Amino acid sequence: MVHTLVFVRHDGAMAGPSRSRQPEVHSSGRSNWLRAAVLGANDGLLSTSSLLVGVASASASRTALLTAGLASVVAGAGSMATGEYSSVSSQRDAERSDLVAEAEELDEDWEAELDELTQIYIHRGLGPELAREVATELTHHDALGAHARDELGIDPHKLANPLQAAAVSAASFVLGAAVPIIVVMMASQTWRVPALIISALVGLGGLGAIGAKLGGAPQGRAAIRVLVGGCAAMALAWAVGQIMGVTVT
Repeated sequence: MVHTLVFVRHDGAMAGPSRSRQPEVHSSGRSNWLRAAVLGANDGLLSTSSLLVGVASASASRTALLTAGLASVVAGAGSMATGEYSSVSSQRDAERSDLVAEAEELDEDWEAELDELTQIYIHRGLGPELAREVATELTHHDALGAHARDELGIDPHKLANPLQAAAVSAASFVLGAAVPIIVVMMASQTWRVPALIISALVGLGGLGAIGAKLGGAPQGRAAIRVLVGGCAAMALAWAVGQIMGVTVT
């Protein structure tokens, strides 16, 4: 006997067999490296562009601009990598400390921890009996994992990765900083400052939109946010260069 699944829509019409759903793609799992990549690229592009706009507005030579730009890349990439490594290492240490403390609590008072997990599920909308059943099953399957995820908000198998964050941050900084350096090499002295500003704004807007798209956020709002900050930073750098007014040869 052949059985065919038939579904009734809310309006009473008949629908055929359901099609297999495509796997859902979530962006939250990419949040750590995505944050580091976007931050590094934005910083590399904006900081190097702002520096070169300030130096170029003081009528510096191409050699001086390239020297300043390369120094900015080396210092900035090292700073970003060190900062990310330190920050994410602290986060990882805190996560590990919480996991150790939670494991000790499970060893000392299993029933109290089970009651705590039950209450968490009740507050999320489950009935008391079902919440207790779920808490018991998950605790017997993986007690530390269940409590870490639902009580602490930590996945024991996906702790923060300091080396990944540092490498991504440094690499993206270099890529972002490469744009204004290339512009300085190609543009004439007359068009250096406008070319630097335009290329930086285009790049910042693009990075803001790309980061928002990968993160599932509104692209327009993100692009505007970084463009406003970029304009302010480069305007300040240009003003400093105009005030200094030093010709470098």
